[in-house]
Amino acid sequence: MPPSVVLKKYANRRLYDTEKSRYVTLHQVADYIREGRLVSVIDAKTKEDVTAFILTQIILEQAKNKNALLPVPLLHMIIRYGDNVMAEFLEKYFSPIFQNFVAHKKAMDNHFQQWVEMGLNMSDAAQKGFAGMNPFQPFFTPPRPSTDKNQEEDKT
Repeated sequence: MPPSVVLKKYANRRLYDTEKSRYVTLHQVADYIREGRLVSVIDAKTKEDVTAFILTQIILEQAKNKNALLPVPLLHMIIRYGDNVMAEFLEKYFSPIFQNFVAHKKAMDNHFQQWVEMGLNMSDAAQKGFAGMNPFQPFFTPPRPSTDKNQEEDKT
């Protein structure tokens, strides 16, 4: 995993990347995270960790562009029941569920890619062999006449 990025937040709301010695935008910080990097944001004056605030700001900016992030009833509940209940829920339940979802999605994507590659790498003979193995074939084709010798003798 790439090393974490330490940013300093100044009073003018600008973020300074201490690794690259340049100012960055919220969009660039989101790109760091999409690349798999961890981001830590420290207030330049108070030395307070403001990472959660900046990451929340990024999410809200993305929601503003899409005009929704969370359903309105859920937002009402978050405000009504306060930060503590929501923080506890997110930490204890939502975070592990979301991590499991991402891991499961990656595994399914990997399996699907393997199936596609397997299908692309099949020889012509294997493809012809599988073509005759359609489990739905009996439902869509009329029955073939029997070629049993006993039936032929009965007809004569």
